[in-house]
Amino acid sequence: MIPQYRSNAPQWTQVYSQSNLPAELQPLHALTMNLWWSWQPRAIQLFQSIDPDLWYKTEGNPRWMLHLLGAERIAELCHDATFLKQVEQLYNELQAYLSVQPDETRPSVAYFCMEYGISNTLRIYSGGLGILAGDYVKEASDSNVRMSAVGLLYRYGYFTQSLDPNGNQVAHYVPQNFHNLPLEPVLTPSGERLTLHLQMGDLPVTCQVWRVPVGRVSLYLLDTDVPENSDIAKSITHRLYGGDWENRLRQEYLLGIGGTMLLKHLGIACDVYHMNEGHAAFMNVERLVNLVEDEGLPFDVALEVVRASSLYTVHTPVPAGHDYFEDALIDHYFAPFYSRLGISRDNFIELGKDSHGSGGKFSMSVLALHTSQEANGVSKLHGDVSKRMFAPVWDGFFPEESHVSYVTNGVHLPTWATSEWQHFFVAHFGSDYLQHQSQEEMWAKMMDVPNEEIRAIRRQLKSRLLRQIRGIITQVHGQIGLSPQLATKMVSELREDALYIGFSRRFATYKRAHLLFEDLDALAAIVCNESAPVRFIFAGKAHPADGGGQALIKRIVEVSRMPQFVGKIIFLPDYDIELAKTLIPGVDVWLNNPMRLMEASGTSGEKAEMNGTLNLSVLDGWWYEGYKEGAGWALSAERTYADQALQDQLDAMTIYHLIEQEIVPAYFAETTEGYSDSWIEFIKRSMVYIAPHFTMRRMMDDYYGRFYNKLAVRSELLQHQGYKLAREIALWKQQVAATWDTISVHEVTYEGVLLQPDYNGERRDPSFRLTIDAGQVEAELVAELIVTTQDDTTGELHYAGKHLFHERMPRLGSLRTYELTIPSTRPGKYQIAIRLRPYLPELPHLMDFAYVRWISF
Repeated sequence: MIPQYRSNAPQWTQVYSQSNLPAELQPLHALTMNLWWSWQPRAIQLFQSIDPDLWYKTEGNPRWMLHLLGAERIAELCHDATFLKQVEQLYNELQAYLSVQPDETRPSVAYFCMEYGISNTLRIYSGGLGILAGDYVKEASDSNVRMSAVGLLYRYGYFTQSLDPNGNQVAHYVPQNFHNLPLEPVLTPSGERLTLHLQMGDLPVTCQVWRVPVGRVSLYLLDTDVPENSDIAKSITHRLYGGDWENRLRQEYLLGIGGTMLLKHLGIACDVYHMNEGHAAFMNVERLVNLVEDEGLPFDVALEVVRASSLYTVHTPVPAGHDYFEDALIDHYFAPFYSRLGISRDNFIELGKDSHGSGGKFSMSVLALHTSQEANGVSKLHGDVSKRMFAPVWDGFFPEESHVSYVTNGVHLPTWATSEWQHFFVAHFGSDYLQHQSQEEMWAKMMDVPNEEIRAIRRQLKSRLLRQIRGIITQVHGQIGLSPQLATKMVSELREDALYIGFSRRFATYKRAHLLFEDLDALAAIVCNESAPVRFIFAGKAHPADGGGQALIKRIVEVSRMPQFVGKIIFLPDYDIELAKTLIPGVDVWLNNPMRLMEASGTSGEKAEMNGTLNLSVLDGWWYEGYKEGAGWALSAERTYADQALQDQLDAMTIYHLIEQEIVPAYFAETTEGYSDSWIEFIKRSMVYIAPHFTMRRMMDDYYGRFYNKLAVRSELLQHQGYKLAREIALWKQQVAATWDTISVHEVTYEGVLLQPDYNGERRDPSFRLTIDAGQVEAELVAELIVTTQDDTTGELHYAGKHLFHERMPRLGSLRTYELTIPSTRPGKYQIAIRLRPYLPELPHLMDFAYVRWISF
């Protein structure tokens, strides 16, 4: 008989198989469930010691590693007294850390962000924004402040990167197994999983809530990939920044509306609400709804209350980098909110539009600005750029007058300083060095450390990097089409005595990763100098939709395979936190060359500072503040050419010159192996004069000093006595708005010559008189003489100053007369106008109520 086969389709049921840890190892499990371990070198070393191969296989994920640990190894660990002692010590250290009561003297903070880069084990970050947020939450824990952080849990996270044989980036979306992550579901009092239910337009969405312990801080993550949801609803939290613009809106709806619902459900009421980027701006819409529906406040009063406790941090220096949505899309998802807030559709839409009216799309950044009292950029220079970028939101005021401020980003020292450097800090600064990490006086002790001690650390970090690079090349050379001969050549060129320059970041075109390749002959002369060898290491991802960024990666790979550059220019795929922790400390120089005023902050160079890696960068972002002569190198902050191609050529020539004439001679001075005494002195000056000013501790203190404290104080004032002050301010604004157009001008006169110096001893200071009829406006009115100059080339007006009029004469009914005399000071060509605006001392800044009447002569 001919054999016959028959089978029905298998019916699979998903089950989990994992090792059950005995009682002796339960503290080990507890350590894996709090991401505190991710910035504790001793904890990481302990986990690695359990099974180095399994640690590598699980990509440094201790919880996953314990799930896979075999019974035999578990039994060995239970009988390893030294290991158990180490576990006990770390567990007790964690418990002592967690038992410290939070600092009640500082305001509590709700922190919302679309991504968090805390550890490589939790892949809910893409780049700088997420790493910054992760560092901030860690510092909140170390600084013991009361913070509740909110984000989204992405099933696929951001993509992992590989290269095809032609050097093209290939994006892979690998699902995260939540079972292997340091997550715990948030439960209801009855022990069931907490779920939230949202109605996004016509799409019902259920999300479950997870809690990630980050030291003392709870990070709450919302997840829509649950059985109750449709495929569309499930996909909301599949990919970070994934999908079309409608899915982006759904993600931001979930973060802002859902995140605020969650905090309310958990009974978490904070003093300050901080949105890290405009993605989270919808949180204030839900806060407004709560005040209107639960407290019975009119919308205008609720808006005063919400604004008084809200801060918006912008990380993007150009308008195109912000999120905008069509009005129709906003209507589809937010129409129910119009009636819930008690306002019209047009009034809601206006919350996302600048002062020029309904033109353009609904801007998340404008929504954030309209619903937040304070706003800031992430470096001093970026703060100035942001003032100008947001100027159209408050027509009638100049950028120089804007309340938009800044806090320069920092980095979390315990995360980014290697264990070698942390041991060094303890030895020379004391075991309490973290308490003084932002003090230059502490770091100054480095100047007395023998050079050889620093030299030894730097060599150790470089050796570790080269081992990792060799391993990566060995692992991926077949996948990316490198012949065995070419791979061998690349590895052989990784010389310990070479000077290594690193460039790793998101591959956006404005970061100019191509700049080194402007003149390949000049570059070849640098890397082929056998007596003073130089190597360049590149890494980073381009967004899957960014063709220009992907082309930059392909170009680097092409150049790296040219005969003269093999092994001397290397691109490392799949840049992530773990690779950064080896790459940044391991290279000798960190290169950053963005287009000017396009780098909001750029924290990778700050991570370099914490490890004795020197910076070569354009004076933009944080380096504009950080650069010190003799402690790094800089390209000018000013452009020479309007033509970007010519500017690129000049900047490339400058980089070649700095490397050949300054950096290489300093590194190899009086030695053929590098790390000369001159170079070590550079490192000392860099770490003493730069590093302490760019720690996350300093950044946290700045946020409290510049924003959180005053927000908490004013918010409390507005809520006092049943929102009495908030009601008064809202009523005052309503009355001014309703009567503003009744103001009329009776007379404007001035005598003298404006800003003309006295040369002949006869002085005639210019004097001005303004008489207005205030009409039905009862509020105080401030009259200011605004002085501007005009650029003869562009016609752009530049703010030159202002002078305040004084109301010197008694009022006659609604008539008010203002006078001003100003001393003649300097010559020039100026334009003047008088600006009239309402005044109330309880307002926090000029932009809080941007009503302006311009009066010309």
